[in-house]
Amino acid sequence: MRNAKGSTPTATPPLVLLHGLMDSPRVFDRLRRHLGEGRQELLVPALPVRFGTTPVQELAEWLGRQIEAAFGPSRPVDLLGFSMGGVIGRTWIQLQGGYRRTRRFISLGSPQQGTLTAQPWPRQLLAGIADLKPGSPLLQRLDADLDSLRQVDCCSFYSGLDLMVLPGWSAVLPVGPRHQLPVLTHPQLVRDSQALAPLAQELLRA
Repeated sequence: MRNAKGSTPTATPPLVLLHGLMDSPRVFDRLRRHLGEGRQELLVPALPVRFGTTPVQELAEWLGRQIEAAFGPSRPVDLLGFSMGGVIGRTWIQLQGGYRRTRRFISLGSPQQGTLTAQPWPRQLLAGIADLKPGSPLLQRLDADLDSLRQVDCCSFYSGLDLMVLPGWSAVLPVGPRHQLPVLTHPQLVRDSQALAPLAQELLRA
């Protein structure tokens, strides 16, 4: 995290970056280099996903506490969620009241409509992964009421050939514009310059 509660407010809200299931905050190192000094206030928490055993709603509650500890109870933020991190961010926005303080939400390769790769895993063992199954109770609840999500400036970036989120086109939010990136794999979404350049452009947008 760079800067925190008590920092002098700036015109651009702090940026929260949420990593995926088998990642760490370092997955965003290349993206941060692309951003340069354009986003100086960052929160990049190490999400306690515990190999997919932690339910997404529990992770969303944890995220809310981290944001409040870093930036106070009401200061606006921008969110980018990669892979599972995007579903965690969306759950915080819709079910934990995060929409009240979120200016912009970018979903990057996130199984917002579920992924077939989560299908085999039982909830009793891997509750967080089970939340990512197509038609899971969590995803149905999120899709049932989109009013709060529509109050946020949302957009989705995805790879049509993603083998981690299957099918690739399911990695999009139900609201906001959708942008297919010219990369072939899930990891390239946060590593390849052809993905990082448009992402940085969106994150640096006024």
